[in-house]
Amino acid sequence: MIFCLPSVRRCLGPILISCSAFAVAAVPEPAVPSETPVASAAEAVPLNGASSVAHAVVKVFATSRAPDPYKPWAKQAPAESTGTGVVIEGKRILTNAHVVAYASQIQIQANQAGDKVNATVVAIAPGIDLAVLKLDDETFFETHDPLARANTLPEIKDAVLAYGYPTGGTSLSITKGIVSRIEFTPYNPPVAGLRIQIDAAINPGNSGGPAIVDDKMIGVAFSSLNSAQNIGYIIPNEEIELFLKDIEDGRYDGKPNFFDDLQTLDNLALRAFLKLDKGVKGIVVHRPYRKDAAYPLKKWDVITHVDGTQVDDQGMVIEGAELRLNLRYLVQKRAKNGVIPLTILRAGKPMRIDLPVPAERPYLIPDLKSDYPLYFVYGPLVFSKASAQFVSFMNGNANAMAAFSFVRSPLVTRRWDSPDAQQEELVVVASPFFPHKLAVGYANPAFSVVDTVNGTKIRSLRHLVALLRDMKDEFVSIETDNRGGETMVFAHKEMLAAVEDILSDNGVRAQGSPSLMELWKSKRAP
Repeated sequence: MIFCLPSVRRCLGPILISCSAFAVAAVPEPAVPSETPVASAAEAVPLNGASSVAHAVVKVFATSRAPDPYKPWAKQAPAESTGTGVVIEGKRILTNAHVVAYASQIQIQANQAGDKVNATVVAIAPGIDLAVLKLDDETFFETHDPLARANTLPEIKDAVLAYGYPTGGTSLSITKGIVSRIEFTPYNPPVAGLRIQIDAAINPGNSGGPAIVDDKMIGVAFSSLNSAQNIGYIIPNEEIELFLKDIEDGRYDGKPNFFDDLQTLDNLALRAFLKLDKGVKGIVVHRPYRKDAAYPLKKWDVITHVDGTQVDDQGMVIEGAELRLNLRYLVQKRAKNGVIPLTILRAGKPMRIDLPVPAERPYLIPDLKSDYPLYFVYGPLVFSKASAQFVSFMNGNANAMAAFSFVRSPLVTRRWDSPDAQQEELVVVASPFFPHKLAVGYANPAFSVVDTVNGTKIRSLRHLVALLRDMKDEFVSIETDNRGGETMVFAHKEMLAAVEDILSDNGVRAQGSPSLMELWKSKRAP
């Protein structure tokens, strides 16, 4: 299990986590494992001789209000956490996204300083777990210079120092280790990137702190592997530079990516089936990202080169003298104008194609990406959109997964599907009925996916709101998309008349999110 590293809050997830810690309503929180002990290879280092680096490292204090996906009209209670940041060029502070996600108040404090300076987030990328802060008082930078960054990756076995403010004390901590591994690996789906593994101690609170080789920053800490001793992870400068270049226009767009499903070319029968010579190396396209005729890749294509670089039978490429990385690494490094050139074999014939490599892969159940969930109250029902945060209660919960699989809930069966014209998103009943006589006799509909309203297939939350707004029928019939569910029938006028009392009784400030209320109050399109 891999943990993100704010000193107060921690979070669990499927691969590498860069999230705010959520207290999930009505779902027990997982037990937090004990801290990983520090082995002798990750020894503490005195501050003497490191003052210039230490002067660029700051402690980050954040007070966050995370969303409550099960009460989408409200936010969770304020949670305080600390992390680490580093001064970079442009009078900015670099830190991890999960340190400042959903923060309503942020402050930074310099090493050995008594005062704190207010800060705000100017750019955030939860996928790659990076964020940039600006300070209200920029005179801070007159005495705190940016930290120099290395322009090449470190070598394996390079000595590394990790700076930060981990749990166990309040002053700056420095631990020592070596660079033990460099890989191209998933971060937060669907984002992947370079990752440096070090054996210097990395603990909650180190997040966003710089890792130093030869007095230059090689990256920032962001996670540790709790099930093993002295395995910490660094986001390298190469990823940081891509992020900083992306936000130069004031907006984060994301990295180009490669979403086709591939399979290795090791099996002899597979090679014979494809009629490949012994000298052919490459990776097989198992399922193209898109099925339309215009898409350049087809099933059974063999990708042999990415922008002229040889791909081996496991889909890896050689980078430099020692690194063997996933071919997707070359996509983010060499793609131009949203495409990457590939050399492929199709039916034994070599071809050159330009493959589109978008930054985003849309999902029916997307991540909130630092946004708050939309909601709409209709009578005693609360509708919202399914999100990765909404289904997070099933992460590591075998019983919940089994139960939702048994009823064939789309929250399980369509977890990684892409949207289309018929289904733009999944609309869910976010929470149990508000107490009201209109709900008498019906089972708790929470976590159900809305399938139809009066026989009309629901495409999106906005579609549902517009349908209810324009409803002329006396009764509203709501079908959910799961085995064993009920058909809920309500008198439409009674549902509308009950809203104000329900909102008042339950302390809900508005019937819906502002964008949905604007739609609700608008006139029906001609």
